[in-house]
Order: sequence, then structure tokens, then C-alpha cells
Amino acid sequence: MTTIDNHIAVIGAGPAGLMAAEVLAQGGAGVTVYDAMPSAGRKLLMAGRGGLNLTHSEPLPDFLTRYREAMPHLRAAVEAFPPDALRDWSAALGQLTFVGSSGRVFPKTFKASPLLRAWLRRLDATGVQFAFRHRWTGWDEQGRLLFQTPDGASAVVARATVLALGGASWPRLGSDGGWVDILAAKGIAISKLRPANSGFTVAWSDVFRDRFEGQPLKGVALTIGAHTVRGEAVITRGGIEGGAIYALSAELREAVLGIGQARLTIALRPDLDAAALTTRLSGTRGKQSLANFLRKAAQLSPVGIGLMQEAAIASGRPLAAFSPAELAQLINAVPVQLRGVAPIDRAISTAGGITFDELDEHFMLRKLPGVFVAGEMLDWEAPTGGYLLQASFATGAAAGRGALGWFAQSQKS
Repeated sequence: MTTIDNHIAVIGAGPAGLMAAEVLAQGGAGVTVYDAMPSAGRKLLMAGRGGLNLTHSEPLPDFLTRYREAMPHLRAAVEAFPPDALRDWSAALGQLTFVGSSGRVFPKTFKASPLLRAWLRRLDATGVQFAFRHRWTGWDEQGRLLFQTPDGASAVVARATVLALGGASWPRLGSDGGWVDILAAKGIAISKLRPANSGFTVAWSDVFRDRFEGQPLKGVALTIGAHTVRGEAVITRGGIEGGAIYALSAELREAVLGIGQARLTIALRPDLDAAALTTRLSGTRGKQSLANFLRKAAQLSPVGIGLMQEAAIASGRPLAAFSPAELAQLINAVPVQLRGVAPIDRAISTAGGITFDELDEHFMLRKLPGVFVAGEMLDWEAPTGGYLLQASFATGAAAGRGALGWFAQSQKS
């Protein structure tokens, strides 16, 4: 077993870990970033396939509410490194950003790889070292960090440690939740990791599934209980997913896990009320098929009409037997029964993690002095739209500042 004496160790080479390393290096600390994968930023590159939604342009008070119950715990970190600071940081790496029509912020290249390459070059220039194919396995009795490497076991002495190992979504990219047992054995309270921003399963009929798999639902409003979101969704072979679904995933997930199912209501024409739709549907159909009549009279898409047919089948009445008023009611209240949550390894992100009660204001674990935590290891979740990456960057910077302060204090003692 080899022993390496190092200043500060950052474990995890995703956005949170790399940001912590940058803050530490800029503060004058010697830093090594360890990661089990062969290269850095693999999940960031995956996010870049959708354009790399870095953050969101909405006012900060509204932005912060997206973190729900975790807002009080994340507020200081996000305020210290807010969306405008993230955009400036990206620009300093040569990656200018723009605000899309939905308010989301993207690099103008619409890619992650140029930003990641520039970032890694800057980290290298500041002296940050990298140790890939190093899987962290905990601590030994002397408090040294233990790693499994291609060359065998390795022990590392660190003055401070930043853990940024991600959640448990996309394990093939490095976030497999393997850290949970290690920290639980140290008495750290951890909320169960659950899928967030995930799809849900639906028992579609064979006809609907075969015809509409992959088809989008555009401009719809989705509702569960008192929560409604406007946006888009996509029919999958086993269920439904997409941006509007992700925005409701916490409520939908808790309903499914609590009672075994969730009733999602879809408004296909949310800008038209029942009276307006009834008027449109009261005309003579003539020789048109019902599907053609609905398409022309109510401007419904084929997949929307298909959803109405699914609801009619479930009700035991053919859709053709519905009156104009009943059709109008159904158009803006199509019931869809969600039967399950897509597996966590298919989710975009993870809910659950280390509870904030375990941390001090510097993101240090109270029970493990000198060990700081950032990113999706923490017990928070947020919808897609830039909120996930923003909090990962911001908590990484906060943990880096905390570790830098701890290191400076240890130098004096």
C-alpha cells in the first residue's frame, strides 16, 4: 500500500468537485482531485448533449424557491455564487452564454466539451492534480483516505477533504451512491436516495404504446393535487417523461411511493375553457371520423386524441358516446394513472442524501471535522432548467471556501 501526503483532497471530478478544486487552488492550497472514472466531468458531458443548461435567468428570489424545503440551506451558497456569477465564470473560460426563450441559460456553442476542456486547462495551470481510476473506499484507522486503484490499494493523508461524489443516477458515469454505506458507518444521517427528474410508468394499451411511443405532448398543463405545471411531456413505451413531468416529479414520486399510484391530469388545451371547447365541439361532425373532428374543431394532436381514447377505454364508455360538454371536460382533464417510478439509474438526478443537520454553515460534516460535502450528495432536489447545475457549482464553491478556511486554520495550529 502506497502512502501519499497531500494538502487537500477533492473526491469526485464533476461540477461540484471541480469548482471546489478551483476555489482551493485559487486560495493557494495544493489540491488533488480523485475520481473512479478514467476522466473528469462525464455527467457534465452527458448534460451537454441537451445543450448544457447551466442556469436560469429568472430573478434570484424566484430562483431560490425551486429548491423547495432545501432553500434555507442552499440560499447562502447560491447567493454567494449566483446565476450571473456562473455566466461570468463561463465567459472567462471563453464560453459566452445566452438566455433561451424559456429563460434557461446555455453556452452559445450549445456544448459542454469546449467549456470542460477550457476549465481543465485552467485547473492544470493553477496546479490542480488529478488521480483517475481511484475509487474511494473510506478511511483507515489512522484517518487516511483509502482508494482502490489499478495498481492496488492506496492511502492518502489529507489536511482537508471535499466529497463531491454525486447521487445515484447514471451510475455508468460515476455517480453510483457507493458512498452511502461508508458515511452511514460513520454515523452520518442520510435520507434514502430516490429518483428525481425521472419518468413514470403507465399501463398503456398496446395500440396506444405502439402508435405513440416517442411522441411529444406540447403546450399542455399537468396537474397533481394543487400543483400545476405548463410545458411538454413525451410518451415512452413504458410511461411518460419530459420537462413538465420532471417539474412535478417530487409530488408524483411521493404519491406513487406512498399509495402505489398517482393520478396525473393533463389539460390538452389549457388556454380554452370548457364553454369555448363545448361550442367548438357542438358543430355537425358529418362524415368525419371522431379523430378528424377533434383534430379540426379543438386543434388536438393525434397523441392527445389517443390519450382521450385511453381514458374512455378506462371509463368503460366509447369516446364516440361522449357529449360535446363531456368531451370538452375530458380535453382539459385527461386522467393518467402512474403506476411506478422509473429506476433511479435512469433518472436525471437524485433526491435524498446527507441531511443538512449533519453540516455546519461551511458544508463541513460536524461528526467528521475537516470533511466537506457538496453537490448531489446533499439532501436537496430541484427541477431541470438550470437549477441542478447551479446548486452543484454553488455548493462546490462553498465547500471549497470552507475547506480553505479549515486548511488555513490548521496551518496556524
